[in-house]
Amino acid sequence: MELVYMDGKKEPYTLSSIVAECTGLQHHTITKTIRKHRVRFERFGKVGFKIQAMESGQNTKDYILNEQQATLLVTFLKNTEQVANFKTNLVKAFFEMREELSKFRMQRALEKPKRKTLHDSIENWEQAPKHAHSTMNNLLLKAVTDRNAKQLVEERGGYNGIDSLTSEELEQYQAFEDMAIAMISLNMSYQEIKAMAFRNKKTRLKGAWSQQKRLSNNHTAEPFTLSLKQN
Repeated sequence: MELVYMDGKKEPYTLSSIVAECTGLQHHTITKTIRKHRVRFERFGKVGFKIQAMESGQNTKDYILNEQQATLLVTFLKNTEQVANFKTNLVKAFFEMREELSKFRMQRALEKPKRKTLHDSIENWEQAPKHAHSTMNNLLLKAVTDRNAKQLVEERGGYNGIDSLTSEELEQYQAFEDMAIAMISLNMSYQEIKAMAFRNKKTRLKGAWSQQKRLSNNHTAEPFTLSLKQN
């Protein structure tokens, strides 16, 4: 299971329910510990929660813990083998999520000048469709993720579509931005750009599938995942 998530502010967090499941403890034991030491936890930020439905039909608070709060929580747990393994995996998960965040911020900084160039190109585009800026943004997002900005925000919780992307997706988004800028400069139509974007998407996906198949056949690597899971 996934141990660490990213919220809309690009801040890594875990949940009290995850801690309970991965340590073999009852969730109410974990939440009781959080309430008992709430003042200590809130030295590292507000302790938020979301309401989760239980199998019994009752609702319970699932506490949202940032890295410091999660680290503090596990210090209060008896150090069994299962708990020790979880601590190791949790540290690794937060580290990898911070690494992903650093990559995203770098890609975001690289993307901003391209976004301005695309914006200026659209302003002078004779064949621009209605609502051209949002239309092009949604096209590029769908070329990368199969989702538009609204769907990405609802699913992933970012401030906007671009901020909801992973670093790898953002890198792909920039490649489509470059393509769109070039095609707009040639005064090509939106339909031509759309066709090219999805043609390139199919080629990219086919290439990725072929590469993964070769790797699988050679038994040299595992499919890529962001390693934020309990071993």
